[in-house]
Amino acid sequence: MFKAIFTNSFGILVSRILGFLRDMLTASALGANIYSDIFFIAFKLPNLFRRIFAEGAFTQVFIPAFAHSKHKSVFSANIFMLFFSIILIMTLLVNILPDFATQAIAVGFDEKTIAMAEPYVAINFWYLPLIFAVTFLSTMLQYKRHFATTAFSTALLNISLILALYLSEDKSQNEIVYYLSFGVVIGGVLQLIVHMIAIYQMGLYKLTCGGFRYLKLKSILIKNETKKFKKQFFPAMWGNSTAQVSAFLDTFLASFLATGSISYLYYANRIFQLPLAIFAIATSIALFPSIARYIKNNDEAKARLFMEKAFWFLAFLLSASTIGGYILSHEIIWLLFERGSFSAKDTLESTSVLQMYMIGLLPFGLQKLFLLWLYANEQQLRAANIATFSLTFYVLSALALISPMGASGLALAGTISGFVGFTLTVKAFGVKNFFDILLCKKALYLLGGSILLTILLLIFKDFMQTYM
Repeated sequence: MFKAIFTNSFGILVSRILGFLRDMLTASALGANIYSDIFFIAFKLPNLFRRIFAEGAFTQVFIPAFAHSKHKSVFSANIFMLFFSIILIMTLLVNILPDFATQAIAVGFDEKTIAMAEPYVAINFWYLPLIFAVTFLSTMLQYKRHFATTAFSTALLNISLILALYLSEDKSQNEIVYYLSFGVVIGGVLQLIVHMIAIYQMGLYKLTCGGFRYLKLKSILIKNETKKFKKQFFPAMWGNSTAQVSAFLDTFLASFLATGSISYLYYANRIFQLPLAIFAIATSIALFPSIARYIKNNDEAKARLFMEKAFWFLAFLLSASTIGGYILSHEIIWLLFERGSFSAKDTLESTSVLQMYMIGLLPFGLQKLFLLWLYANEQQLRAANIATFSLTFYVLSALALISPMGASGLALAGTISGFVGFTLTVKAFGVKNFFDILLCKKALYLLGGSILLTILLLIFKDFMQTYM
């Protein structure tokens, strides 16, 4: 278990380090202004779908369905063609009518800004069909318990964007956004290429591609399997997407706020996503095949043991990350972004947003773990209902907090929805089962360690403010 978690975590860490380097260069080149807002808007929708697909929904439904299929190659080909066709049509429509897509993402933009953003939205959207193909191939690799390629491949997107920023040095901000947009698409192509190579090297080429040859002749044989997959997928996608939809709505609502608000949310959320990705998401990806297998074999005791080990692993790491991220939020933003066009005022605004995000790190991270239990037990619809309640609380909280708190209020609304989602997920898992895990000596170690870490970080922060 921990070997797979480490592989995922290390790969994601490498990618996120490159991502922070990319963001540092972006902040220096564009700052927090209308051009940075436009690029983040343009990249928001395809990135939203990437997170929904890549961080669990597709895998959590496809792997069990694929394992049970009697015609695996034809089934996988049929699922790929179904989803890829829909996504390709969406992409073509966005490129034909980019103004409608841009208005849907950023209603608060005026007509001039929407006209400026349209070409970037159209270019960035081509990342979506590419990343679905990558997700499909990565799921096939996970079926064979190969995680490394997917974990490290996101680094290629960041490398592509870093090169785009390098090549656009001394260009106008308008041209920089063009370079970044094409960099996104090139990054998607590179990710697809390395996954195709991995599929071939793992001996999965025939299993992955062979079904396309017989798809028309044998599609009737997998009709019921496909119908069941679609029935389970959409609740699973919705259940996995609350945080991403909330982030998307953040951007939508922030477009009504002062210029730069979208960028503050983006930079702060990037930092928030680092521990969430390298700890919680990496653990859930690595753990799911084992949990699903134990549940399928009616070995619930072993599945619970895996859950307990993963819970305390995440609880310690996410608690430390929450405390460190909240206390040192200003120092983190200052260190990463305050240079070039990114001013001290931008640092202060981003700091308050980051603090609101960090409060929700622990519930968001632990919820991902307990959702595995629901998906392994094929309770996708229950997970979807939880997501709906969480999103409802987000919308109500965001509308109540946006006026008095601005961008920070939107981040806090997301955190509130995280606590609601975690509470409901624990209830679905079983309150007694949860407290059986929680009530042990490790809880005291966690509390004591958190208090000690808080004291040490406060001393360190005071030292930095005094002598730096």
